[in-house]
Amino acid sequence: MHRKLKNSELKRQTIAEFKASKKTPILVVLDNIRSLNNIGSVFRTSDAFRIEKIYLCGITAQPPHKDIHKTALGATDTVAWEYAADTKTVIEKLQEQDITCLAIEQAENSIMLDTFSPKKQQKYAIVMGNEVKGVQQEIVSMCDAVIEIPQIGTKHSLNISVSCGVVLWDIFSKINKLKQN
Repeated sequence: MHRKLKNSELKRQTIAEFKASKKTPILVVLDNIRSLNNIGSVFRTSDAFRIEKIYLCGITAQPPHKDIHKTALGATDTVAWEYAADTKTVIEKLQEQDITCLAIEQAENSIMLDTFSPKKQQKYAIVMGNEVKGVQQEIVSMCDAVIEIPQIGTKHSLNISVSCGVVLWDIFSKINKLKQN
């Protein structure tokens, strides 16, 4: 028999412990995300996988905001974040720091997520695009690679918060396997 665990049994970190803990070497760049609920969901997912930082770019709203908080459930207090008016500037800055920038998009010569292999000791930034237009072409062209989530249904895309969860989980688990070797 399986019994659901109570929140008190989950042994979650406090905010201070989270902030002091070693982070997963992944950053998230949100390129003009319009939905406050999607932004909050990305914060919550980033907290779950102890992501290093989120960059909120362009029209992407910033905390504090009640609609972000509604889905983030406090993750805006744990996950580091920074606002930048221009996504291009963020990508340039990250690449100068030898961070590999990965656009999450459907594009020519993309790498399917299930075949993507992160490198040991490498830090990654995943770039998630606008709900309608996706990642700006200029940003796709600047990125070091494009990762695509394989899909076989009739729809051509996933919601940005779902895509972010899929990609973060996949890369997080692959990085953790690298640590074990």
